[in-house]
Amino acid sequence: MAQAAIRSIARARPADEAVSASGPAVPGATPMMAQYIEIKAANPDCLLFYRMGDFYELFFEDAEVASRALGIVLTKRGKHAGADIPMCGVPIDRADDYLNRLIALGHRVAVCEQTEDPADAKKRGPKSVVRREVVRLVTPGTITEDRLLDPGRANLLLAIGRRKVAEDAFAYGLAALDISTGRFSLSEVTGADLSGAVARHDPREIVLSEAIHADPALARLWKDVSAPVTPLAQAELEPASAERRIKAQFGVSTLEGFGSFSRAEVAAAGAALLYIERTQIGARPPLSPPAREASGATLSIDAATRANLELTRTLSGERAGSLLDAIDRTVSASGARLLAEHLAGPLMKLKAIARRQEAVAFLFEDHALRRSLRDALARAPDLARALSRLGLGRGGPRDLAAIRDGLDAAALIAARLSEVQALPDGLGRLGKHLAGADTDLVETLRAALADELPLNRRDGNFVRASYHPEIDEARLLGQDSRKVIAALQARYADETGCRTLRIKHNNVLGYYIEVPQAVGESCLKGLMRETFVHRQTMVDAMRFTSVELGELETKISGASDRTLALEGAVFEELATSVLAQTAAIAQVAEALAGLDVAGSHAELAVEQSWARPQVDDSLAFAIEGGRHPVVEAALRRTGEPFIANDCDLSGEGRGRIRLITGPNMGGKSTFLRQNALIAVLAQMGAFVPAARAHIGLVDRLFSRVGAADDLARGQSTFMVEMVETAAILNQASRRSLVILDEIGRGTATFDGLSIAWACLEHLHEVNSCRALFATHFHELTALSQRLARLDNATLRVAEHRGEVVFLHEVVPGVAERSYGLQVARLAGLPAGVIVRAGAILKGLEKAERDRPGRPRIDDLPLFASLAPPPPPEPPAPAEDDALGAMLDAIDPDAMTPREALEALYGLKRERAATR
Repeated sequence: MAQAAIRSIARARPADEAVSASGPAVPGATPMMAQYIEIKAANPDCLLFYRMGDFYELFFEDAEVASRALGIVLTKRGKHAGADIPMCGVPIDRADDYLNRLIALGHRVAVCEQTEDPADAKKRGPKSVVRREVVRLVTPGTITEDRLLDPGRANLLLAIGRRKVAEDAFAYGLAALDISTGRFSLSEVTGADLSGAVARHDPREIVLSEAIHADPALARLWKDVSAPVTPLAQAELEPASAERRIKAQFGVSTLEGFGSFSRAEVAAAGAALLYIERTQIGARPPLSPPAREASGATLSIDAATRANLELTRTLSGERAGSLLDAIDRTVSASGARLLAEHLAGPLMKLKAIARRQEAVAFLFEDHALRRSLRDALARAPDLARALSRLGLGRGGPRDLAAIRDGLDAAALIAARLSEVQALPDGLGRLGKHLAGADTDLVETLRAALADELPLNRRDGNFVRASYHPEIDEARLLGQDSRKVIAALQARYADETGCRTLRIKHNNVLGYYIEVPQAVGESCLKGLMRETFVHRQTMVDAMRFTSVELGELETKISGASDRTLALEGAVFEELATSVLAQTAAIAQVAEALAGLDVAGSHAELAVEQSWARPQVDDSLAFAIEGGRHPVVEAALRRTGEPFIANDCDLSGEGRGRIRLITGPNMGGKSTFLRQNALIAVLAQMGAFVPAARAHIGLVDRLFSRVGAADDLARGQSTFMVEMVETAAILNQASRRSLVILDEIGRGTATFDGLSIAWACLEHLHEVNSCRALFATHFHELTALSQRLARLDNATLRVAEHRGEVVFLHEVVPGVAERSYGLQVARLAGLPAGVIVRAGAILKGLEKAERDRPGRPRIDDLPLFASLAPPPPPEPPAPAEDDALGAMLDAIDPDAMTPREALEALYGLKRERAATR
């Protein structure tokens, strides 16, 4: 294995130094392998895709890793240092599929291409190898290819910087950058809010300084995040260099035009741009100017609450079953991404919420406008990602077509909106942004691009016929050279008067003119003697050439290459025209996405009968007929109805708390979650699943519903529960909404009851927030007599013939009992266990009545066995059972309706006589 050689080369020179064509002096290595080792040394933390012909090859440990990860065959190629060299490879035309799998597994890949023609390499000597260079590093946060991206999910790279604000406290700057769309935003949060901010952005990759990565206080956060974390050297992230990078990226001399940024935000932005510069090998993606998110602009939701509420993904990591999946009615990829962004960061500004609601309400009412807009949006390609690929030099003809079709759709939508009277402000702004599309650019692209387009520009044949005369000529030469030669032959025959003149071709002379020997001299007198040049005299023929034929031969032999070169020039010209309007096209893309989200909300509201909520600056929280959007959608697929419930936590100056008791499976958790989700939907500007809703702004949303062991950190279920509860009690304000389920159930009964009791009092007296508190500790219901803003509620249950029926209806009051045995029976516990549990329960209840306090085990009778008791003996028949005898004598199938009625009257008479 050549790892020692690779390490020595890595120490000997910087990673970005050019790789020589002859390769370094690696003892025992072939020139090609020496080149590979040198390039690998410059990229030790990446799998190296090394271009060899039509394959990307991997060697040594990279080959072993890729072989296992991709399930491809591991082979050998020669020897190095006395050992076989492991090798595997992937075909270039399928490289994206393999890259996608490697990136999904957390690997980074360096793509090494041939940057020299093999013919030029041979001129330097027989042992020279083709020059190769790493043209990009493929990492999870820097992907731009459509086939590697999730259309409906942003592909964010999140960079983190920090500044000290106190002796032991830092403020953290976040730079969220998506090079696939150009999105670039900056924000600053406190240390306590860092994990929640990271969860909100849901990045694909995180970069930060080595100092931040090594901070023990943040070690748990880096373990929790699912995205790979890449530390950068502290020396490369100096504030002055960070500011220079931002200025260079946007070609400005000062950052004041973008707004006021903190040192932590500038540091984060500099780290993000440094990482982009490295991974793109100097290429600069077309980024939007950095937009600063004001502190407190969005509803704060911590990571645990996001997971518990399953906003964008379920606890198992799937999109299906999440709130995002249930509400998504978008028809475009950009709209789907914006919807996810809105859901991740509900608003805190009433004007912005109202602007979104007005747009949704207008489309909700105008069915024809909504349908026409959604039809047009469904035909609009992903402008933002096509523009980014063109900016990075990775675009293809289909990206140009996407720009054409997207701008065309934008113009049609803008025209449609201009016909509508009294548009709300939100829709009006979007319409103005769409109207900025350049119609001249659309017409140029329409005239230049063919109907059927290849994926890559190197495939050629994407320029429309008649757009470029030289391309048409080159294609004609390349595709139908026989017709061109025949036309020239006919002209020469006509001009010379020699009807036997032929233009022929062989491998020695190439194209030549041939006439019979007998007529050669007579045909080639005068002017044609000056045009034709004698080449060869045969026994029965003479051969000539001409300047025109020589030029034509040159054109024919290089027609294919010339066609590709000309089409490449046209592509560059069109791409330059597109990139000259980057800002305007990006604005159009944002407007299309905004319209799609508004239309999605309106479509969902019509489809599901959702209502526009009233959102204001009060402490109201009044929901009438509220439903859980995800559960309701699941029930609708099975044809079952969802039981709607009201919830009122409104208060004057301080919020109310509702204490909810009731059986498991009664619907407590669903009720808790649905009210939290209604608050999220309301503040993101959507309609909500309720008959009516009045919600005062919620500044923080907390949820502790369910828990699980965290064995990796050595934390039990109860410890996880207490950590999450502590975060709530320490951070909730009177504007917060808190939902808590079964606090204290993870420990001994009296310990848990005491903790739940104290938490409830703290929420009431200290936090003063709006809260839903579900519990099985019925003792807590007595607190409603002492805590003025505490109400009791329960889930209605009915019993029928010994079976429990859950009605899922929330009503005022207290649950009579927990119905735990009934739920256990429904779960399939053995009958003997159910019977035994019932006996123990009766004993415990009797002991509690006889001697208040905690019953002891030895106070209870002990069953000798847990085996189910024998079935009861059937009762012996009565000696004189006249009624039974009459029933035995009846054959219902053989009776007429009249006979059946007479028999029934007879049974009633007999019954009356025996009483």
